[in-house]
This record gives sequence, structure tokens and C-alpha cells, in this order.
Amino acid sequence: MKQNLGKLDRIFRFVLAIWWLGPWAPQFRIPWLNLIVFIVGWVALIESFIGWCWLHDLFKIKINKNV
Repeated sequence: MKQNLGKLDRIFRFVLAIWWLGPWAPQFRIPWLNLIVFIVGWVALIESFIGWCWLHDLFKIKINKNV
């Protein structure tokens, strides 16, 4: 699997994941909405480490200059 995320995009996803998985995560009164925030946080964290996003492949978005 080739990386399709640039360095800045990976940093942004990592910061977003730390924010949404930490005590600063937005809290909603609807429980399933809190679950979605939690899942998106984990997806962002995983993508920041592997450097690959399935949506970028699906929509043929080229962010990484090395691809």
C-alpha cells in the first residue's frame, strides 16, 4: 500500500486524533454521535501513522508529491 498523505496532512490528522480521543473531545447529548467522534478519532490516528487514506484512493486525490 502506497502512502497518499502528505506530511502536513498526517500531522493534522494526528493532532485531530489526540484532540478527539483525549479529554478535550466534544461531548454531545446523543450517545451515537459521541461514538462517531470516537471512531473518527481512531481512524485519523491510524491514518496519520500509516500515511494512507481510503477516501483519497476512492476519489483519486493526490496530496503526497511522491506518489
